[in-house]
Amino acid sequence: MGEVSRGARALVVCPDIRGRHHDLDAEARLEEACGLALAIGIVVAEGFVLPVRDVKPGTLFGSGQVDSILTKCELEQAELVVIDGALSPIQQRNLEDKLKRKVIDRTGLILEIFGERAATAEGRLQVELAHLDYQQSRLVRSWTHLERQRGGFGFLGGPGETQIEADRRMIRQRMSRLRKELESVRRTRALHRDRRGRAPWPVIALVGYTNAGKSTLFNKLTGSDVMAEDLLFATLDPTMRAISLPGVEKAILSDTVGFISDLPTQLVAAFRATLEEVTGADLILHVRDIANPSSAAQKTQVLEVLADLGVTENESGEGAIPIMEVWNKVDLLPPDDAAELRAVAEDDPMVQAISAVTGEGVDDLLTRLGEVLTAGARVHELVIPASAGRRIAWLHAHGEVLSEVDAGNGPQGPLRRLTVRLNPKEFGQFETL
Repeated sequence: MGEVSRGARALVVCPDIRGRHHDLDAEARLEEACGLALAIGIVVAEGFVLPVRDVKPGTLFGSGQVDSILTKCELEQAELVVIDGALSPIQQRNLEDKLKRKVIDRTGLILEIFGERAATAEGRLQVELAHLDYQQSRLVRSWTHLERQRGGFGFLGGPGETQIEADRRMIRQRMSRLRKELESVRRTRALHRDRRGRAPWPVIALVGYTNAGKSTLFNKLTGSDVMAEDLLFATLDPTMRAISLPGVEKAILSDTVGFISDLPTQLVAAFRATLEEVTGADLILHVRDIANPSSAAQKTQVLEVLADLGVTENESGEGAIPIMEVWNKVDLLPPDDAAELRAVAEDDPMVQAISAVTGEGVDDLLTRLGEVLTAGARVHELVIPASAGRRIAWLHAHGEVLSEVDAGNGPQGPLRRLTVRLNPKEFGQFETL
């Protein structure tokens, strides 16, 4: 993160365009936009919703509204204006000319965050491709107020780094190379589709809307200290830790990036690429901020993305990864509402009401996770040569060994008889050893 963005004072403007549908209401969208700005260290001087009756092709807002934004900028000493919506290159340029300040839209803001967060090879390639696609129509830049060096993709920076003076031909060539690289990465990934089946430990992926409390829960379950601030996109990289569960000696817990509404079209592929870990999970833990008034809309957004990833159940019921809902932040609800939710959750084995901050319900969550992951486990009686130390050690490490005794001699020497409880995945792994 360049230090300029962390010091920049900004106005955040949420256009409420008449007749345009959104899953979240205008105030919720404004709050989210301010959260996005805070996530990359921008100081939000003021945020407000601005009703737009008729979209002006040149500036989006009417001339009186542009003057009002300029006045607020001067009053708040804001050097940056964030528009929570998509601006055309012409609108962005005209607003910068009239406001005499840097203007970035929602796509540019999210791209900046994605550029710093993308951890996988495909993620980095997708983000760069989205960045170039976004920038190729924005080559004419006249804005030079923030003149210090910075990292990221340079949307908030000045002339010291990624000044967009490269010509369109070079950008097109780079985009063509990136698409070829992406094709190669996808082919390689196709060769590793059996990764989940061969993983030595069950994998639990935490997913959820941004700021639902995933990282706080991750820290509570693992005793870790992953960044868990009250910020959108606080988790910039997928993080994995081992945990113990009842009946499961070890499981891998994976914290993923938060989901978000109205993701700009250019970024959908880049966002999916950052969620590769989810497709390899044995269980998805959907963490919901149940105290948020927009919780239902947020759930819809998350399930839509999971469906796009192909991890939810198809028509035949095959290929689905079980999803357990975690209703987080029950401590923030009025007592009667919290009691009602707890009662509903108790009747559903795939729902658990918790508070990741206070620890309420976390022990019960661990018990339920163990039950789900061991569901379908069967007791197997296996006779193995005593010399096959690696296979015997694997059974002790991965299964529940109920007994182990001598079983006489075979053609290759002494035998051992083991009675072991294994789930279908573990038994399949054992047979490949």
